[in-house]
Formats: sequence, structure tokens, C-alpha cells
Amino acid sequence: MNMDTFPSNIKLVLLWLLCSIMMFTSAMCSNLKKVHCNEKDMNRLLHFKHEVIDPSGMLSSWLTERDCCEWTGTMCDNTTGRVTQLHLPCHTNHSSVIALGEMDDKSHCLTGEFNLISLLQLRFLSYLNLSNNDFKAIHYEDYVNTTNKCDNLPRGTPYHMCGNSSNLHYLDLSYNYDIVIDNLLWIPHLSSLQYLNLSGVHIGKEVNWLQSVTMLPSLLELNLEGCQLENNYPSLDYANFTSLQVLNLANNDFTHELPNWLFNLSCDITHLDLGQNNIHSQLPKTLPKVRSLRFLILSHNYLKGPIPDWLGQLEHLQRLVLSKNFFSGPIPTSLGNISSLVVLDLETNDLSGILPNSFEKLIHLEQLLLADNSLTGIVSERNLLSFSNLNHFSMKSPDLIFDFDPKWVPPFQLKGILLGFIRDKLPLWLFTQTYLNYLEITDSNSSFEPLDKFWIFAANIPFLYLVNNTINGDMSNVLLNSKLVWLVSNNLKGSLPQISAEVVVLCLYNNSLSGSISPLLCHNMIENKNNLIHLDMGYNHLSGELTNCWNDWKSLVHIDLGYNNLTGKIPDSMGSLSNLRFLFLESNKLSGEVPFSLKNCKNLCVLDVGHNNLSGVIPSWLGQSVKGIKLRSNQFSGSIPTEICQLHSLMVMDFASNSLSGPIPNCFRNITAMHFDYASTRKVGFFFNVNGLQGRMDISITMVIKGNELEYFSLMNVIDLSSNNLSASVPSDIYKLTGLQSLNLSHNHLTGSISEEIGNLKPLESLDLSRNHFSGEIPQSMSTLHYVGVMNLSFNDLMGKIPFGTQLGSTNLSYIGNPDLCGPPLTKICPQDDKSNHTKPAGEDVADDKYQVYSCFYMGLGFGFATGFLAVLGAIFFNTTCHNAYFRFLFRLYPMLINKRTPSFEILDTGTVVHDVRALETYFTQRFLQEAQG
Repeated sequence: MNMDTFPSNIKLVLLWLLCSIMMFTSAMCSNLKKVHCNEKDMNRLLHFKHEVIDPSGMLSSWLTERDCCEWTGTMCDNTTGRVTQLHLPCHTNHSSVIALGEMDDKSHCLTGEFNLISLLQLRFLSYLNLSNNDFKAIHYEDYVNTTNKCDNLPRGTPYHMCGNSSNLHYLDLSYNYDIVIDNLLWIPHLSSLQYLNLSGVHIGKEVNWLQSVTMLPSLLELNLEGCQLENNYPSLDYANFTSLQVLNLANNDFTHELPNWLFNLSCDITHLDLGQNNIHSQLPKTLPKVRSLRFLILSHNYLKGPIPDWLGQLEHLQRLVLSKNFFSGPIPTSLGNISSLVVLDLETNDLSGILPNSFEKLIHLEQLLLADNSLTGIVSERNLLSFSNLNHFSMKSPDLIFDFDPKWVPPFQLKGILLGFIRDKLPLWLFTQTYLNYLEITDSNSSFEPLDKFWIFAANIPFLYLVNNTINGDMSNVLLNSKLVWLVSNNLKGSLPQISAEVVVLCLYNNSLSGSISPLLCHNMIENKNNLIHLDMGYNHLSGELTNCWNDWKSLVHIDLGYNNLTGKIPDSMGSLSNLRFLFLESNKLSGEVPFSLKNCKNLCVLDVGHNNLSGVIPSWLGQSVKGIKLRSNQFSGSIPTEICQLHSLMVMDFASNSLSGPIPNCFRNITAMHFDYASTRKVGFFFNVNGLQGRMDISITMVIKGNELEYFSLMNVIDLSSNNLSASVPSDIYKLTGLQSLNLSHNHLTGSISEEIGNLKPLESLDLSRNHFSGEIPQSMSTLHYVGVMNLSFNDLMGKIPFGTQLGSTNLSYIGNPDLCGPPLTKICPQDDKSNHTKPAGEDVADDKYQVYSCFYMGLGFGFATGFLAVLGAIFFNTTCHNAYFRFLFRLYPMLINKRTPSFEILDTGTVVHDVRALETYFTQRFLQEAQG
């Protein structure tokens, strides 16, 4: 049939029918082929969902109305419908600029606890990834109890022969930092496992972790980085690492000599990573059975002693990384025998001696990194002739001499180079390297001349790092084009250079640059200025005003213009910097008020305008992101605004040396960041990924702690309100800040007593309350502040005895100017102590003293009585008159006392009543004398 004979409308109808039939057939076929999720698998996944906490709704699609093969993170087999993969890692913020603290924010991640058996019972599950979540615990005991069929079989029996083993090939539970795994007895039952990553999970309590993982015959990659492992393990007689390619044990707690089991593995390891551990001893002298080793990485440890010669026996080794240790002695010549070596990294050790001549045999070497050692001798082209593949080279030792032929052209093209301690001139072969991405020259007094040639050469290098050199160059006509420009302490002179739109990080810190900042900010003809995020020109001689050109630099995150001679006001245009997080303008001559426009900088984290001539009131409009405010040594007046208490993240409040008045607000308890003492982990800075440049920037902030103004890279909890005109008593809310580490309220007009609650500030390291009007006694609770290193209570109206405590008795200078204080360390003795020199105070010691006094009294009384009694007795028996008088007295005494009553006595013959023994004694004495005389 010829379609051309049909009318056009009929043709359209036929085509429509044909298409409809094809679509219907396709739909029917797809419905016939589609396989639904297995019901048992779905129920096990739902059990997992009900166990965990899902704050961000990651599992919101896990509904019974939907096929579980379509749920988020799941994947099924197209034929059987069984779940084969579960991919639920938590992703963190990937914006261009991220604050350091925000990298650890896992408030949106899965959390809670779950039973691992509910997932491992997914019979066909081969891939399980729950990494970087916030799980608090996992339970695996049931799985161990139900899969223990190998317990009674001979040692070394592969677990895949025991039956009931998992089909899991990939398991990643890494970076769930709160998980603690007590044992790994469940690991051997995963006999098909090829990839295991438990990095960041605490398994240090499991001393037999190695025995468990060596029972995995198919394991290709093992990552146990940062697991708090220790190296007190017994040696292994049997290891089943027959397929292992990657072994990563970085950042653990190996504190003794390198464990022997690492070198008894009868396997074909191709990557061994022990970076960032705490191994303190030297490497063993032999390394048997690992000649197939490809990667040996032992960086970031405390290994010491010489590098062993046996490393030269590893004929297949490709990467040897021993950097950041304490290896000493010469570099072994045996390393030259490893002809397959591609990377040799021995940086940051204590190696000495010369470079071995045997290195000329390392013809495949691509990275030779030897900087920061104590090498000696001469380095010349003869040491580098064989390295035609070299792309990274570092050489930096104080006693090393560079002596290259000026006409030598290397056989390699480097991507990165680090040189240090260069004398005289830079090696001229450096200018032949046209593919450099990274150039670092430090601690050199060489001439960089001709400077114009050097700056033109450096403009094509993305990463330029020059620190502590003596360049002495004028930067007025220099154009900087590198993405990272780090020119610190090089004695650069002249006015500021120009920069291109490529520059992301510009650091000209601590040089001798002068003039206005306008040529850099206002006169640069750049179409797109939004790439610059870091601007640091502190510690120079810059002058003039801050200009008003900040609108063109809205990408800036960090500005440091401190320690210059800048004048004028802070321009309103700085408020347009919406990405600004750190603003340092300290130690200039700025005047006026802090502009209200800075309220628009919602992300501002640190504001430091200390040591200027600024005036007005303390800004009350600062945003919630603020962690540090430094206004010290200005002319701010008025009271401390209560809005400060709404800054819950505030950790540094430095308002010292101003003219503030009024009381301290009683709302500081709302500053919740000061309730916790974990300042060492609260580093300030940010991660960035801008214009192809990725990195991390750590920011320092100057704080006055213990009387010293020092730079810190982590924030501490500090309140400094000293040298103002503050009055009234200290509010009780200050004593609620239980994470406070430094408190300075000195040189004010504060009154009242020091509260006993001050003992709540346990982390306190520095306390200064001097030169106020505090009264009353020093609270006893202050003796419990064991971390206080500096304390000053001088020149107040305190009274009483100084409490006992090490930190309270360190020096009398802490208490002078309080005339009513007494006790150590002052020389003034307290009244109660002075009285105790004569009569001991109440208590057991006092009773002992009284006993001694009365004992002496009665001993003297007894001795006197005995002497008098003998004298009287002698008179009675040896004198006739006394003898007769005595017996007449006794004869009359009996009838006088027969009517005795207590407590009085009646003398019957006279009727006299005597009320105490002393009167009776006096009466008898008189009668005795009368009888004796009559």
C-alpha cells in the first residue's frame, strides 16, 4: 500500500493511531517489566526509620504508599526487587565561605540510635553508607549472637564458610563522632566486605580490633582514622589480609614503638597510611614479608631515631611519607635502591648530614620533599640531574648551601617549590619553571634582584608565599596577579601595589608599606572585584582615611588594617560588606562613632576597634553572629546596653579603658556561650572555595588574659570592663557564667561584697577586682578556684582573714590597700590568730592547752599542801602544846558536824551557818588556832 495515495488528513489519523499503539505497547511492556520492592525489605527499612530521629525529613519519602525502591537513598535490583544499596550520608554546607564552627553543624543529620541487625538482615544489601551523621549509638549484639557458627571451628577458618554471612561489600559509618563501639566481633561475619570505613568512630575500648578485621579475606580498603586506637596489641600469628590495598590508621593513639603486626602481614598491601598518630618510638629494624608494599605513610607522629636501612628493601614502594616526626641522623643511602619511588616526603624532622649520592638512581621520582630539617653540605645541579619527572621540590635547612650553575637548565618542570635560608641570590634556574602553581621562599637574606623580573615571574604563579625575607623592595608599581598573595615580614616599602581580579587572598602583614589605601581600593581599574575575600595589611605605616570605596569589594570576608596610622571616621560604605565576618581596625587614630550601617553586616563575628579615638555609645544593634567585641582604649561613654545580653554567642566582651558609667546590666546569664568551657575547640576562621582556590583561614584575635595582651587563634570566655566609671554592686548574673575564664572589673567604683557565688566560676584563670569599693570578707568559696593564676583584690575595703588557698596566698600585692585584711600572705596577724598564741581557740587543741594549764596549777597546789601538812604534822607530834590542842580540837569537832546539811554547814556549838567549803575551812582554821593558843 502506497501512503502517498491517501489524503493528508487520513495520513494524520493513521500516524496518530500508530503512535498511540506504540505508546500503549511501550507502557504495557514497562509495566510487565517493573518489579516492586520486596515486602520483607520494606518492613526492615521501616523498622530502621522508626528507630532513628530525622530532624530534617531525610526519610520523609519512606512511606508505605510508595515503592521502597523509590525511597530516598535506596536502590533495588531490577530483576528481583531486593534492596541492594542504602546511601544516606549527611551532607554539610558547601557554600563558598563557611565559618569553622559551621563545618561541625549536624543539626539536620540523622541522629538517635539504631540496631545494625535491622539493616544487615537485608539479605541482598551490598552497599551501606551512613557516614557523617550524628548517631549516638549503634547496637550489634543480636547480630553477633545469631551469627556465631564459627566459634567452635579451628582458628583461621574463613567466615564465609560458616554460612549465614552478609553479602555486604561496602560499609561506611565514618564521622559519627559520638558512636562508641566496644567490640568488633560482628565484623568477621561480614565475610564479603571489601571496603570498611569507621574513621572518627571511637573503638579504642576494643583491644582485639585487629584480630577481627584480619578475618576479612576480601578486604581491599580499611580506614580506621581517628578511632582512638592504641598500640598495646599482641603480635599476630595469623593474618588474612590477602587482598588489602589501602590501610589507613591515621590520627590514633599509638604511643609506643610501631606495632610488630604491621610487618608480619603476609599480604600484598599497596597503601599503608599511619598519618597523624601519636607513635613515640622508632621503627623496628626489620620489615619482613612486606616487599610488595606500595604506599607507606607514617606522617604526623612522634617517631624518633634513625630512618631504618631496611626501607631500601621495599623494591616496589612508590610513596614513602615520614614527614612531621622526630627522625634524626642521616638519610639512609639504601633509599636510593627503591627505583620505583615516586614520592619521598621527609619534611619536618631532625635529619642531618648530606644528600645521599644514591638518589641519582630515583629516576621515577616526582616529589622530593626535604624541607625543615638540619641537613648540611652543598646542593647543586648534580643532586637533581636524574629527576626528569620531578614536579614538587622542597629544600630548607639553616646550614644547607645552594650552589647552582647560573646557566643550568633543569630537566624538569616543577609545579611546586619550597626553598629556604637562601644566601646571596636566588637560583637562576628558578625562572625557567613556567608551570609553577606554588612558590614558597622563607627565611632568606638573598637578593631578589632584579625585582621587576621577579614580580613579573611571580604574577603567573597562582600561590605566592614569601615570608620572613629581606626583599627591601618598592611595591608602588607592582601588579599582583596570584590567587593567593602571602607577603609577610619581607620589609616591603613604598605605597600599596595594584591587584588584579584574580586575587582571592591578599596578605601584606608586617612590612613597611606607607601612604593611603585609596590606590588599592579606589584607583584599581578592575571590572570584577568580587573575588577578594581576605585583606590583611596590618602592622604597616599606612596613613590617611579609610576611604569610601568599599561598595566595590562586597566579597570581603576578612579585613585587617590594624596597627597603622589611619585617621578619620569609619565610613558608612563598610556596611555594604554583607559577607564581612571579621573586622580589625585596632591601634589606629580613628575617631567618631561606630557607624550604624554595620548593622547590615549580619555575619559579623569579630569587631575589633580597640586603641583608637572612637566615641559615642556602645553599639546596641550588633547581630546574633557576634562572638567577640573589642572596644578597649577609646572614649565610649554612657551605660552598657542591655541589648548586649541578647548576643548568645558572645565570648569576648572587652570594653576596658573607656568612660562607661552606671551599673553592670543584670542580664549576663543570657549570654549562653559563656556557660560552657570549651574555648580551645572554638577556633575562629573560615573555609573558602572561591575562583578555584580552596583553603582554610585561621584568624587570630588579641585578648588581654592575665594582664598580657596576646594573640589567640581560639576564643576564650573573657569579660573586661576595667578602667571605667561603673558603679553599684556586681550583679548576680555574672556568677551564672560558669564557663568564664577571665574577669576584669578593676579601676571602677563598684561597691558591695564579693558574693559567695563566685565559687561557681570554676574555669576562671584570671580575676582582677582591684581599685574598687568592695567591702566585707573575702568569700571562702574563692579557695576552690583552682585554675586562677592571676588574682588581684588590692585597694578595696575588704576586711577579715584571707581564706586559705594556694592561689589566694601567692603574693601580698594582691591584697595591699585593704587595711582591715589580715593573715597570710600579709604580715598582719589576725586578732583571733594573735589570741591563740596565749589561749588556743575552741576545739581539741584548746582543750589540750587548758588541761596543761590546770595540770600545772593543781601540781603546785598539791606540792604546797604536802609541805604545809608535813609542817603541821611535825608540830603536832613533836610539840606538846600543839599535840594537846590538836586532839582537843578533834574531840570537839564530831558533835559540831553531826547535823551537817548540803550545801550549807551548821556549827552546832555556836549556831553559825557556813555555806561553802572555803568558809568552813576558814572557820576550822580559826578554831584550830584558838585551841592551840588556849
